[in-house]
Amino acid sequence: MTSIVIPAHNEARVIGRLLDSLLADSARSAADNSADNSTEDSAEGFTDDETDIVVVCNGCTDDTARIAARRGPRVRVVEIPVPSKHAALRAGDDHALGFPRVYVDADVVITRAGVRALTEPLADDGSGVLATAPERRIPLASCAWPVRAYYRVWQRLPAVREGLFGRGVIAVSEAGHARVAALPPLMADDLAASLAFTPRERLVVDAAEVVVQPPRTWADLMKRRVRAAVSTAQVEQGRGPRDASARTGVSDLRALVRAEPKLLVNVAVFVAAAVVARRRARKAIRAQDFGTWLRDDSSRQD
Repeated sequence: MTSIVIPAHNEARVIGRLLDSLLADSARSAADNSADNSTEDSAEGFTDDETDIVVVCNGCTDDTARIAARRGPRVRVVEIPVPSKHAALRAGDDHALGFPRVYVDADVVITRAGVRALTEPLADDGSGVLATAPERRIPLASCAWPVRAYYRVWQRLPAVREGLFGRGVIAVSEAGHARVAALPPLMADDLAASLAFTPRERLVVDAAEVVVQPPRTWADLMKRRVRAAVSTAQVEQGRGPRDASARTGVSDLRALVRAEPKLLVNVAVFVAAAVVARRRARKAIRAQDFGTWLRDDSSRQD
């Protein structure tokens, strides 16, 4: 049994599109099975008893819980009073029924077929791949040009291409779950989870795709980048100097420009965003403020 855990804090605008995507594949699979007069699992999706979906509404003051519950018995809604993603993930673990386990942010979109593709490579015995994530698709058409320029660079960076972070979806085997469950509460939970596995233990699955909505404006991009700078500093405080890092180096940017000279202006925008974000993050880092969440609501627009 695969369990899908979705932490959600005031996600009434977007929780429906994710759940509809997950449930749509299930409905098609059931119809295909019925047409084939077969009781076996369809190759195109999951049967009803193969997955459970747990939405953990944490500290919600909107209609997130009601909207999720309206999707029917396939979706189990758990409500906790504390607005905390870490607490929501742990509550989801308490209610989840099985493994592999897939953690999905409420503001992204992935299909059940994508979830199945993520779970297939996971090693049940803990000897191989322990964690997977999907390829990203970031629709940039509605974004301001500096945001588009930033993401043209960001998506090409080696650490971004190879890491499991910044995708809103991570799947783990039971052995992989033990690894991430041992992590302390961190703002950059996906970055910490990615760094908890060696390159051989983690895999980005080409056959799975997640749609990640980007910020629409420069101001909203800065919210994300300041949050990333603060949360990365928090992760690094608990790691040794020889531990793996996901930071971008000057050599990465130089290699990118050498390979694609037309990206020079985009790299300049990327560097400007990084410099501004790090300067704005200094106060929070000095104060050890790792609880203030700079939320980007522009990515939650219809």
